[in-house]
Amino acid sequence: MDVFLPIAQVFVNPIEILILSAIVGVLSGLFGVGGGFLMTPFLIFLGIPPAYAVANEANNILATSVSGSTTHYLKNTLDYKMGLMIVIGGAIGTSLGIFTFSYFKGIGKIDTVISLAYMYILAIIGSLMLVESLGEIDKAKRNILVKKKLHVHYWIHGLPLRMRFPKSKLYESIFTPIVIGLVVGFIAAIMGIGGAFILVPAMIYIIKMPTKLVPGTSLFVTIFVSVIVTFLHSFNYGSIDLLLVFLLVIGSIIGVQIGQKLGEKIDSSGLRALMAILILAVGIAIAYDSFFADHDTNSTTTSVIPDLNFFSQFILDFSNEMPFFYGLFSIMFAIFLGVAAAFIRRFFSNFKKQMLMKS
Repeated sequence: MDVFLPIAQVFVNPIEILILSAIVGVLSGLFGVGGGFLMTPFLIFLGIPPAYAVANEANNILATSVSGSTTHYLKNTLDYKMGLMIVIGGAIGTSLGIFTFSYFKGIGKIDTVISLAYMYILAIIGSLMLVESLGEIDKAKRNILVKKKLHVHYWIHGLPLRMRFPKSKLYESIFTPIVIGLVVGFIAAIMGIGGAFILVPAMIYIIKMPTKLVPGTSLFVTIFVSVIVTFLHSFNYGSIDLLLVFLLVIGSIIGVQIGQKLGEKIDSSGLRALMAILILAVGIAIAYDSFFADHDTNSTTTSVIPDLNFFSQFILDFSNEMPFFYGLFSIMFAIFLGVAAAFIRRFFSNFKKQMLMKS
């Protein structure tokens, strides 16, 4: 049973979106990487225009990041000071990314830019993950223990204006997290992804943050970046579809919980190779779809809007008549879903502990 998305103005199968978002959520929870760089291409393959896929996945990432960040807040595994420095850079990068997005949208090339960006990014990420995972498998088979250097210095460590970050026990230039945030914000604005695949390794290997603080701080940063991306896309282009966001969030949150539970029980080193192959396959599929496939524009889009139900008509009117408040509502909607998911998860976790204690 297909449903009509009033903002994107395409028919989609909600079951397909729920299943795909849940699968991507499982992969995110299992490997500790954001699923935006997979989910956005999947949405494009389902017939959703790239500009809408980017915006709505950014709103989905906001909800899942709020859910995860709330959990880390309750565990006190966040470095707010470091996170705010990265957010400053993220705000600048997001603004530059939206400006770039607007330019290419204005000349009618934004779909091509998004496809090319995903093609190259997925090729790079997939190749690096595949090489790393195959190397880990080989070392495990040969029982090789590699000693890593405690400190590796890059040019970014020589930047001025150093500041103390008590939570992470670091004395770092404020420009280090700001530059990293700028890169993450720029990519998030154009591709609709959280940027965790860049932010997490940068926080570990460049900023040198304690590993236990990295996931929560990364999610904390992603919240602010996603808020800016969601609002600017909604206000400038009216591309946020709350019906699509709801489907994405429900599937993603359920999938992430399953993935995290699986990650606690199985060795993911071998699975990382399969994940890398999947990423490369998606990149190849995007390249084929962009340059070789024949596109029938009448197959997924419609020039005549069907009769809308009350909810769909409300979304369409709200977006068209009050874009500013619609953008704010989209943000609050995602935050509400994320916080609710976090507290539901905590409730069931505490309930399970109580049942185990009684038994």
